[in-house]
Amino acid sequence: MAEGEDKESKTEDPSEKKIRDAAEKGNIPFSREVTVFASSVAFYIYLVFFVPSGIARITETLKDLFEQPDQWQIETGPDVFSLITHLGWEMGTLLLPAFALFFAFGIGSSVAQNLPSFVLERIRPQASRISPAKGWNRMFSATGAVEFGKSLFKIVIVSAIMYFTLKKEFYGAIDAMFSDPQVIFVKLAAIMKRIMMVILLSTAFVAIADFFWTRHHWFTELRMTKQEVKDEFKQSQGDPIIKSRQRSIARDRARRRMMGNVPRATLVIANPTHFAVALRYVREENDAPVVVAKGQDLIALKIREIAESNGIPVFEDPPLARTMFAQVSVDSVIPSVFYKAVAELIHRVYASQPQNRRVQ
Repeated sequence: MAEGEDKESKTEDPSEKKIRDAAEKGNIPFSREVTVFASSVAFYIYLVFFVPSGIARITETLKDLFEQPDQWQIETGPDVFSLITHLGWEMGTLLLPAFALFFAFGIGSSVAQNLPSFVLERIRPQASRISPAKGWNRMFSATGAVEFGKSLFKIVIVSAIMYFTLKKEFYGAIDAMFSDPQVIFVKLAAIMKRIMMVILLSTAFVAIADFFWTRHHWFTELRMTKQEVKDEFKQSQGDPIIKSRQRSIARDRARRRMMGNVPRATLVIANPTHFAVALRYVREENDAPVVVAKGQDLIALKIREIAESNGIPVFEDPPLARTMFAQVSVDSVIPSVFYKAVAELIHRVYASQPQNRRVQ
């Protein structure tokens, strides 16, 4: 009941991270029927292009062996070994293309579905693989029913093909048994070609259907609940509460560092209580004044308090304070549009100091 409810709650498509994690664990869509179809194609190619010439060579070899046995001396061990080697070479020449085709088409069908990757998770021992309960659930699950249906379909189709083909060729096959051996192989090859054509059509139908069903089932199994989507977002982006706390800490540190720069200011421009901008101008450091601190409301009052306690002049100019607060950031040189207004204030600061003392 809980498992059914959990599946019903998985209404969201899997994220890229969920798909990537599944692939890293070896959980990828793979259709075995595509591999079966590829093997059938390989066998058909072998049957059409390699079997006739190979059977002809084997037939000639056996014909020479049985019709002219005197040319094969079997008196010593080396003679027997030579005969076995010759026959083995002929059989190898016949069977080697089959192994090569099956190997190439098998690997090709796997690569066509998914790029090869080495995943240790697939070979890691798991108790669920040998658990009778898990095995029973797999047998009677939707996947097990589909696998049973595919196997039943293939058995019925192949059996029907074999029955009708052999029934039609029954008497012809009996007649061929009493003819030349090469005729028997040709007759059998023709029967196998007809059988394989129908098998190819049926396995192609099953492979196409299984290919799309496998991917649909795999995608469905990876679906996520709304809570899983939220949890994954938190993991990838960070917990909003923690990130808010980190931003708050960063602002506090920046504020303390800014307040620590106020005693180094040359002057403060204020809008009595709402805005305050602290400027530092030392000709040897910068060509223009630099904003070392700025604030609004309580922070503005704090800047004024620190400035007054350190003997830094505070000028009240509401329009200039508001404009500079909005347009200039901390540790930045003021724009040229403010040069004239600020220069007048700096001149007043230096004019009020008889020795023209520079702010340190």
